[in-house]
Amino acid sequence: MTPAELDAVARTVRRECGLVLTPDKAYLVDSRLMPVARRWAKPSVEALARELMAPDPPRDLVREVVEAMVTNETFFFRDRKPFDQLKAFVLPRLLAARADRRVIRIWCAACSSGQEPYSIAMICKETPQLANWKVEIVGTDISTEILRQAEAGSYSQFEVQRGLPIQLLVKHFEQQGDRWQLDASIRSMVSFRQFNLLDPPDRLGTFDVVFCRNVLIYFDLPTKSGILGRIASVMAPDGVLYLGGAETVLGVSDRFQPVRTQQGVYELATPDARQGPVRMAAG
Repeated sequence: MTPAELDAVARTVRRECGLVLTPDKAYLVDSRLMPVARRWAKPSVEALARELMAPDPPRDLVREVVEAMVTNETFFFRDRKPFDQLKAFVLPRLLAARADRRVIRIWCAACSSGQEPYSIAMICKETPQLANWKVEIVGTDISTEILRQAEAGSYSQFEVQRGLPIQLLVKHFEQQGDRWQLDASIRSMVSFRQFNLLDPPDRLGTFDVVFCRNVLIYFDLPTKSGILGRIASVMAPDGVLYLGGAETVLGVSDRFQPVRTQQGVYELATPDARQGPVRMAAG
């Protein structure tokens, strides 16, 4: 693939979803776009890339290229600690703060094939105090194909072995041939919607908890800052944000501050906290 062809793919993906593809990712472009090239009857990935150079490439082609390049790595209870924090720290806090209306809304951004929102749903289902509460979990992803997989709630043996405790597998899944089907009572707690993190999230509503884990690492600094600002705009004043272990808001956005004693968990910054760096810079 020539530099110009790789650049055509990179510019398309960055424009559509903010994902940054560096030149060293040429091997990834080739492997992920080969199936797309076949579906579009192109003799090679290079020919597909040249199609993207056209002034107005087909929107369906652009969509398929973007969806192919988006990373969909996920598994149940990934990194475990955030879910332990949710159970021991966040949910008890929300149970006290939302006792009057008994509703909790949780957003899983870039949810891929659904393991993260379903992990959260199982935690909520296993929390007796939430028995008569309305728990709304919204999973979003840019890929319509991966969302179809998430909605089905059907997983391979390999997928259920990655992080899912055996007691939850037995309790909430039914084996169907070589697949494991998640129970409808868990699936009904999660709704899935196609959503691009570059777009305003207002239509999704307001959230008490947002999981945006292992997502920001794929974007440049201005894109990260914009995403965090948009997330902040749909969070409840006392809501919390989860980021991945390699991600932080520090030096990226002044809309959030770390929650003390809770690594990887953030809350909306107080006015003083937001103004502090500005005053320091001005001085």
